[in-house]
Amino acid sequence: MKRTIVILFLIVLTGAARVEAHAFIKDAEPGVGSTVQTSPNEVRIRFTENIEPAFSSIHVFDASGKEVDKRDVHLDRSDRALLHVSLPLLGAGIYKVVWRVVSVDTHVTNGNFTFRVSR
Repeated sequence: MKRTIVILFLIVLTGAARVEAHAFIKDAEPGVGSTVQTSPNEVRIRFTENIEPAFSSIHVFDASGKEVDKRDVHLDRSDRALLHVSLPLLGAGIYKVVWRVVSVDTHVTNGNFTFRVSR
């Protein structure tokens, strides 16, 4: 009985470790759902895990669905969990950020969020 409990405990711990191995958003600039007064120069997303830049992306779309980022996604030189994509001067409106990343342990996660430029 004691051995069964120990084995079940180890299975639960292993499953919990796998859940944490996925890369999720830790923070973003502009923030998720935020309103900014002026156009940001870039979108920066920091993830909970280091990521593989060759298999990861960030795209920014305007309200009409047109991609507006400069398509230059790159990993931060000093932080392997931080991705950047440059932006042109954005007008007032709501923008959708769509991201997909592969963490260094090969798990794929994706999602999206919006931010608003109010100027």
